Amino acid sequence: MSINKMSKDELELLSNKDITNLILEESNKSLNTAELFKKIIKLLELPESIFESKIGDYYTALSTDKRFILLDDGTWDLKKRHTSDKLVKIADEDDDEEEEEEELPEKEEAEPIIEDNFDDKEEDYDDDANEELKDLVVIDEDELELEG
Repeated sequence: MSINKMSKDELELLSNKDITNLILEESNKSLNTAELFKKIIKLLELPESIFESKIGDYYTALSTDKRFILLDDGTWDLKKRHTSDKLVKIADEDDDEEEEEEELPEKEEAEPIIEDNFDDKEEDYDDDANEELKDLVVIDEDELELEG
């Protein structure tokens, strides 16, 4: 059934993504996000204010749906119409960046600098360790001999 012949009630039962799928199948051409969303608003007889408030959500929905593909010219089409050589692969771009990083000349590793940390202040010590030692009593050697 043609999308234009469907009643408003029938269209309301479909998601915006499903309506987009029908629009793209019938149009046989790719359309940009605004054109698609305006067609949906017109079909569902929604107020124009919906366009401004929901266009971002609509774009996100199309981006996450595997039925659609965003072409280089900024239009959406059905993925099934395109061969893999026309698809823009984000993963390939990431791979290119990794290859570029690998091609950089390797730097010689410098020997690590060992610092003398014996002059650290008391505040660097663990507070829990200080808490455990608060009941500790220090006995002088002379006091120890007196007790024995």
